Amino acid sequence: MTHAFSSLDELGEGPGFRKIRGALGITAFGINGIVYPPGHDGFLHYHDVQDELYFVHSGRVVVECEGETRELGPGGLFHVESTTPRKISNPFDEEAVMIAIGGKDGYVERDGHMVHEEDIARRAAFGRPS
Repeated sequence: MTHAFSSLDELGEGPGFRKIRGALGITAFGINGIVYPPGHDGFLHYHDVQDELYFVHSGRVVVECEGETRELGPGGLFHVESTTPRKISNPFDEEAVMIAIGGKDGYVERDGHMVHEEDIARRAAFGRPS
């Protein structure tokens, strides 16, 4: 299969993990949705080789890492290297929804190409201030 669609709601309900990788056939990296209920005390954990990037979709979380504590709201990002212990909790009164992406072995240089030649200039200008 060359593509797949889904939603976090289709992948489960209630608090816990939503296994995105398997459901969508992703093999290049790990990815899960995570739903924390109000008042959830997270788990201090680390990985052997997989760095992680957390993205807060909705709600708020508190991240604890190497003596630093930070509150993240919608749109918040947190990257952590594999062996660094971290804890993410939701001490708030609303549900928090995050996406966690994990991977190893780094960045692949730019390798994108436009299918239609007329999109090259539009892509080059995209995101640049007017």
